[in-house]
Amino acid sequence: MVVGESVVVKWLTPPAPLPQPTPDVFAHLTSVGFTATATPYASVSRNDDDGDGLLLALVTAYLPDARDGWEWCVDEAVSGHVGFATDLGVLAADLHAAMATPSTTFPDPLRQAPAVPAAGATAWSVRAGEALDEALALTGGEDGDWLAAHADALRAELTPLSWADATPLIRIHGDLHVGQILRWRDGYAVIDFDGNPTVTGADPFQPAARDLAQLITSLEHVGQVAVRRRDAHPLVIAAWTVTARDALESAYLARLAELGHTALLDRSLVRPFEIEQECRELIYAARHLPRWRYAPMGVLRSWYP
Repeated sequence: MVVGESVVVKWLTPPAPLPQPTPDVFAHLTSVGFTATATPYASVSRNDDDGDGLLLALVTAYLPDARDGWEWCVDEAVSGHVGFATDLGVLAADLHAAMATPSTTFPDPLRQAPAVPAAGATAWSVRAGEALDEALALTGGEDGDWLAAHADALRAELTPLSWADATPLIRIHGDLHVGQILRWRDGYAVIDFDGNPTVTGADPFQPAARDLAQLITSLEHVGQVAVRRRDAHPLVIAAWTVTARDALESAYLARLAELGHTALLDRSLVRPFEIEQECRELIYAARHLPRWRYAPMGVLRSWYP
């Protein structure tokens, strides 16, 4: 709800049991000087009948003329512009550097990935494998047949997760796609730090590569939307997607280096996290939005022609 074109009240329906990450993340980002988000003003909570805390609402600043990336970024794809991708790469790097900076809220923001167990399966590889299995189970018809035929190739792309034990871990956004990035009168703002809707009980400390992979794949989804809904030419969009992806990742790496946080990104994890994300898009489509399935399937088919 927008109140007086001054604040936005986001009501959680149903209320979420406390503790929830968003109020603490807002407090942390504010204290370390990260401003590329809607300024957080307050959170509203209460106790239920059992005395347990519930988060009812979050109150943030209203951003004039704001549009989310499923609008403005699709416009960019149709027009062939890619300059925005550099801005998004810088924004993501700034966010991750801020998450890696100590504050009174998060005095120890960096962790090291746990050692790979003797069985050779990290929690990340298990999680990704389960996502692939679930996507296979939930995707039917011609798409399901295609997915089953490519299951071995997809599973092979996940193997780097089985030995990933050197990357530093930070609190990540967890659901970082273009729809979470508003373009408003004064620039860009990343919103909604509620985590991935298809994942429950995930450790808040994750590789930065997970956020980067999801943001990059969302550019692929933008391309699919442009073709499907705006009659953009598939070959033109394919070229746009490659250019935009490269620009975003290059800007992200350059900004991390500038900020002294190059070690935050393990690039070997980006591709497997991309594969996992497409599986999660299929899960989301099957559970909540069946018409969305064309986007992740279109991306996967472009990767495995």
